[in-house]
Amino acid sequence: MQFSPRNRPGPSLPMVDLGKAVASQLIVLHHLALYWPMSDVVGVRAGDLQEWLVDQARLAVQVFLVIGGFLAARGLLPTPDAPAGRFPAALPGALMRRLQRLVPPYAVALLAAVACALFARQLGASPGIPEAPTAGQFIANALMLQDVLGEQALSAGFWYVAIDLQLYTMLALLCAGRAVLAGGGAWRGAATALAVLLLTAGALLVFNRDRTLDVWALYFFGAYGLGILAQWAQATAHRVWWSALIVGLTGLALLVEWRSRLALAGTVALVLALDLGRTWRWLCVGPLQRLLAFLSRISYTVFLLHYPVMLVVGALVYRLWPASPAMHLVGLLVAWGLALLTGWGLERLLASPGGPRRRSTVQEPSVWRASISNGLSR
Repeated sequence: MQFSPRNRPGPSLPMVDLGKAVASQLIVLHHLALYWPMSDVVGVRAGDLQEWLVDQARLAVQVFLVIGGFLAARGLLPTPDAPAGRFPAALPGALMRRLQRLVPPYAVALLAAVACALFARQLGASPGIPEAPTAGQFIANALMLQDVLGEQALSAGFWYVAIDLQLYTMLALLCAGRAVLAGGGAWRGAATALAVLLLTAGALLVFNRDRTLDVWALYFFGAYGLGILAQWAQATAHRVWWSALIVGLTGLALLVEWRSRLALAGTVALVLALDLGRTWRWLCVGPLQRLLAFLSRISYTVFLLHYPVMLVVGALVYRLWPASPAMHLVGLLVAWGLALLTGWGLERLLASPGGPRRRSTVQEPSVWRASISNGLSR
């Protein structure tokens, strides 16, 4: 089978921006509803809303997994029969560029989490403030190995950064492996498509059903792989077939075991595959489009910094007004607003010419910088 590319020019990805913007705010609200002390005081009056934010809003992580696969494929493997380029020699460089995108904001967030927890502890006893980390715990978090090594994460969402790096590495290794295959064109495309389909099906039907594997990328590759298929649907002449595969794999996985997270992942992948929203004027131009693009752009830094912000605001409110529902509600709103403000500030700092982020000469969309995401709960 020949997979002919037909990508449209232009950087606009309205449904990606919409997905990241909405999902990132749901994740922040999920943690505001989940963590102490403000949520405990306000929660008794919030009732069903808090329950929904705690139990259901966390499913927004699936949006980021699908978008992650979609954007990673755009950069590394836009079609199954895409040229191998400089792989496998380019593998170390691709992974290094990925680390250069992920690590600077992650390092800031790690130090912020430790410093904010220290400040919160100085304000006195407050529910849920983490203890000072051990040296081993700090090193494990710095290396993004905390879950693998059984150490406690120092901030909400650190697990997702580690999983994203694992998933990206898997796709990069696949690109390196396909580059050494003899032949090319349709044969290489068919082999590549088969490999991704097998990995995606294996994750959906087997690995995602074993919670002991949720520290490894294979557990999450089902949603990530659906995102890859969505990119191929957009970029090849076989959109109907790739869309049918997304529906078929999702349906089969749900028949084996119903999982709401996979139902959402399959829906998001199908929306991307069908390229819905590109002709929706309200989504593509105007004030709403600019707002969604802004929230999408800062989603990664907001995701990393919202937990330290919550620690400080929660500790201050608990110290000053320990039993006032009204002030705790104000505290929740202030924490939400400050999370957006600090996320925007860090994004601007890292994007500035003098900031630590360097502009790569390789045109490789980043799942994070072009994309996501957020203080995610598994």
